[in-house]
Amino acid sequence: MRKVYIYLLNTTADWEIGHICAELNSRRFFKKDAEEINLKYVSASKETVRTMGGLTVTPDCLVDDISIDEKTVLILPGADTWNDESNSKVLEKSVEILNANGTVCAICGATVALAKKGLLDHQPHTSNGKGFLEMFVPEYKGTEFYVDSPAVADKNLITAGATGSLLWTKLIIERLNVFSEESLETWYNYFKTGKAEYFFALMQQAGR
Repeated sequence: MRKVYIYLLNTTADWEIGHICAELNSRRFFKKDAEEINLKYVSASKETVRTMGGLTVTPDCLVDDISIDEKTVLILPGADTWNDESNSKVLEKSVEILNANGTVCAICGATVALAKKGLLDHQPHTSNGKGFLEMFVPEYKGTEFYVDSPAVADKNLITAGATGSLLWTKLIIERLNVFSEESLETWYNYFKTGKAEYFFALMQQAGR
């Protein structure tokens, strides 16, 4: 069983995690033999979180409750509040998860938080631009590993810039291996292009 934790903090950029939340929770396009996913929304406290879009969400568990092994996946959304000290625990957990060969997925502002921990200094990654990381993280040393792409997967780290949420979601689903290869490509092409042909193909492929 895969344990997937989606971190929530005030001002979470809810649209960035919209696709991954919907697909992992609904399982609507999972292949028949997909591994079970235990999806939890986690936060620094049990207090209700208010997203950037105004949604209020009550977390399922605390950061201390995260169970760590090679099947753990932690998803970190963008937000305007990553500098808050309350987020220090989840960043420490990120280090522990990576060291345990689990997977950490960060997008937009969350990549800045990882850069401050030095987690982007030695492997390929992306963000909202190389200059973005250099501006907000003077100690950032990962310039040579920066990839100018909407989203990047390298080993057990998956990163994306603010406009890369669709590709980022695709890379996460690919890592989880819960869609067939055919369905994943069709899913991605449909949401990328909006072409009806992909929608009907996806309906036919669902559950294979």
